[in-house]
Amino acid sequence: MASVLSYESLVHAVAGAVGSVTAMTVFFPLDTARLRLQVDEKRKSKTTHMVLLEIIKEEGLLAPYRGWFPVISSLCCSNFVYFYTFNSLKAIWVKGQHSTTGKDLVVGFVAGVVNVLLTTPLWVVNTRLKLQGAKFRNEDIVPTNYKGIIDAFHQIVRDEGLLSLWNGTFPSLLLVFNPAIQFMFYEGLKRQLLKKRMKLSSLDVFIIGAVSKAIATTVTYPMQTVQSILRFGRHRLNPENRTLGSLRNVLYLLHQRVRRFGIMGLYKGLEAKLLQTVLTAALMFLVYEKLTAATFTVMGLKSARKP
Repeated sequence: MASVLSYESLVHAVAGAVGSVTAMTVFFPLDTARLRLQVDEKRKSKTTHMVLLEIIKEEGLLAPYRGWFPVISSLCCSNFVYFYTFNSLKAIWVKGQHSTTGKDLVVGFVAGVVNVLLTTPLWVVNTRLKLQGAKFRNEDIVPTNYKGIIDAFHQIVRDEGLLSLWNGTFPSLLLVFNPAIQFMFYEGLKRQLLKKRMKLSSLDVFIIGAVSKAIATTVTYPMQTVQSILRFGRHRLNPENRTLGSLRNVLYLLHQRVRRFGIMGLYKGLEAKLLQTVLTAALMFLVYEKLTAATFTVMGLKSARKP
């Protein structure tokens, strides 16, 4: 119990949340481009910079930052939960010993499941708000009119039912492998580098953060596309059985995507996603490592968790 409620876990959680918010704010327009490519199937522009130019031209200069606050709020809560759970579970299981790749994967998976179940409603709302007012090419998309985060929660529960806040939960649970794979590679690469040197440089942290996220994103991208569509929840396609993003809906959306656009349709927007997530993850891990190290130094403490 002491490991779960430890000061060290809190430091890691806060540093992870601050790191993710900082990184996402810097690269937010790339996430906007990625989301449009995933959800708006009839958008012809395929490159990130062309999509961003279209958005700015049609919707205004600040349009790439539409929905920034709800996304940042959700991301802050989500990463706090994930980092806190990950480091608490690792402290309980490892107990001051050296960790292994297998343990990192299992702990990352469990932390991901906890995170998904607690924070999916926030991500459903921020996806809706981020796409509100967008000029879609796809006529199957039903527009929304939310006044803010609270109003979005209210309208979704009133019009679609409480469980609709967990739309996309099934693919999200499958996608816990994304952060699990990411942390597995990150911790593994970190351990290998620390065998050769006493301390990692900022460049080391940036590179291993980028590499680990690139691998995780490429492996799980098709499910991320389905997750975005289910969270948005405004397509007129297949309106039945949308609760929690059932397996039937996941398979239906994957089949429709392949039938319309071929196998590569599952990877539409991957360029924008890789560009955004790789840079965001790299910067997040850099801020996270520096902030945790600085906090432990200022407080005169040493992290008890071994890599």
